[in-house]
Amino acid sequence: MPKTKFQDFIYTIIMAALMVYVMVCYNIAIHSGGLHNFVFLEAFKEFFFMYVIAGVLEFFLIGKIAHKLVFKAINPKEQPSIIVSYAISIVIVSFMCPIMSFIATIFISKPEISQFVVTWLQFMVISFPMALCFQLFYAGPLVRFLFSLLFREKAK
Repeated sequence: MPKTKFQDFIYTIIMAALMVYVMVCYNIAIHSGGLHNFVFLEAFKEFFFMYVIAGVLEFFLIGKIAHKLVFKAINPKEQPSIIVSYAISIVIVSFMCPIMSFIATIFISKPEISQFVVTWLQFMVISFPMALCFQLFYAGPLVRFLFSLLFREKAK
């Protein structure tokens, strides 16, 4: 796991890229009636915009809030590191999903004013289970593995 600001920045870049791309693909697939080949290319139209927003939010705000909330609830020295990682991931997804769904509603879906709240809630309700499960079971372990390859700790 990241030990310096630079490492935290690299970790965030990798995690945000993976999560944003998968979630954009997921939402396009949902709204187009299923997963089709075009979804993977279509996702790049929204990817960069959403990636920058997600990366900045997570690195400068949500990540810090998540760490504070988790460390208030559990002592990281008394818990296995995987429990701490999962707790932080759950809090981050719990904050990022509503925020990113809100942003997608404004800039991508662009519903009529009268439909804004229900469109946002629908995006959030559809996206949250996928975001949480993908984060805990796939993205988190994959990014931690890649991160460990990039920043190998020296044997003590």
